[in-house]
Amino acid sequence: MTRVAHGDAEAFSDLYDQTSSMIYGLALRVVRSEALAEEVTQEVYLQVWRQASGFDAQRGSVKSWMATMAHRRGVDVVRRSQSARDRELKVPADGPVADVAEMAILGDERDRVRDALSSLTDLQFQVIEMAYFGGLTYREVAERLDTPLATVKTRIRDGLTRLRSALGEDDG
Repeated sequence: MTRVAHGDAEAFSDLYDQTSSMIYGLALRVVRSEALAEEVTQEVYLQVWRQASGFDAQRGSVKSWMATMAHRRGVDVVRRSQSARDRELKVPADGPVADVAEMAILGDERDRVRDALSSLTDLQFQVIEMAYFGGLTYREVAERLDTPLATVKTRIRDGLTRLRSALGEDDG
């Protein structure tokens, strides 16, 4: 990263080769559109090139720094897209009563999910958070935690089973 910060195009090319599939994959999971994921990926690498000197190795790895950028940019794209759709719709067809009912239902769902997440052990929550909210592969989670891959997979499987059970979705 130091070489990239000093404008070393070859170092930047190496960094791109090592991380581009991870960044694009994370962006695609967030935005759900290949074209938008490509835009997010391009923006991340432009930001890395411009802000490489701002990278602080004591705060985390290069990959996690870049993954955070990709996730944030992806979320921004989704929010902008949603905001544009909301502006187009302006007034819902069902009126304010439907909004209140929908808000109540969403509040109940949020509470159920929060309760279900609190039923996880700290280890289960940590690996699920890293894999599903952090966009890491199981192998990357195992490497970050210096834990065997099989152990990480087991914790994720057990955590997801516990979540399904807590949410009353044991049927299948």
